[in-house]
Amino acid sequence: MDSKTTPHKPLSEALNDELLETIDEKLELEFDDQRLDSVLGPTDRAAAKDTLDRRTYFQELLRLQRELIKLQDWVVHQKLKLVILFEGRDAAGKGGVIKRITQRLNPRICKVVALSTPTERERSQWYFQRYVQYLPAAGEIALFDRSWYNRAGVERVMGFCTEAECEEFFRTVPEFERMLVRSGIILLKYWFSITDQEQNLRFLMRIHDPLKQWKLSPMDLESRRRWELYTKAKEDMIERTNIPESRWWVVEGVDKKRARLNCIHHLLQQVPYQDVLHDPIVLPDRDHKPDYARHPVPADLYVPAVY
Repeated sequence: MDSKTTPHKPLSEALNDELLETIDEKLELEFDDQRLDSVLGPTDRAAAKDTLDRRTYFQELLRLQRELIKLQDWVVHQKLKLVILFEGRDAAGKGGVIKRITQRLNPRICKVVALSTPTERERSQWYFQRYVQYLPAAGEIALFDRSWYNRAGVERVMGFCTEAECEEFFRTVPEFERMLVRSGIILLKYWFSITDQEQNLRFLMRIHDPLKQWKLSPMDLESRRRWELYTKAKEDMIERTNIPESRWWVVEGVDKKRARLNCIHHLLQQVPYQDVLHDPIVLPDRDHKPDYARHPVPADLYVPAVY
């Protein structure tokens, strides 16, 4: 197993937990500190003792997201180049933490890279070539939702590359990453770890939730069957690519909320950022043109007021 074993939840309880998780995701987009206390009452606590209560989770998430904004300002101010790789099994929680990191950041500065299956032309290129074009310039952050480590994971397990190609990857990737670091890139690598039971449960949730069925691909379903092969591939990958210049960090991912907070907290510790002073923002007066008259908008241009 990837992670510590946990008792298996009944499907009905798991479905309820997943529904609350979906609601929480929507609430996160709306809450801020001023509204938090008025919305969440003192008795609003998670039922499970080993799960973070929602108040603590939201308060910590918002606090960490404020720090992420400071980190973003520092990256821009210092013209840093930050690359963060998120790897792990399907449904391990990579997308969830990426969403929370980017939720309040400037998308022009912090960009998510989630590449699709390589084209025939890309397959004929140097393996790292399709990833290099998405590396950040000065003052930018790039979050890779899966990365060049596809070769050591899904490609190897599913037979999309030969063992010779995989061995060449293992020979090349340490020097490739050392080159990135020497060029001034700050490189962080996270592996999200979940148990066999937890992945099975999350796949069942996706099967039963019409809003999440799109997340399940035939490749995901096949990955369940090949759990042990993925485990061996992951262990080999971390052993052979955990170098001092770009080491791996494992995130305990069975508890989604704790995984998100722990990952963001750790990320913030890896870059020694400081507050950046900004000039006060003053809203200018609007110019009024006495000869301007607003033209009426035709009624058929409006979206129907259904609600």
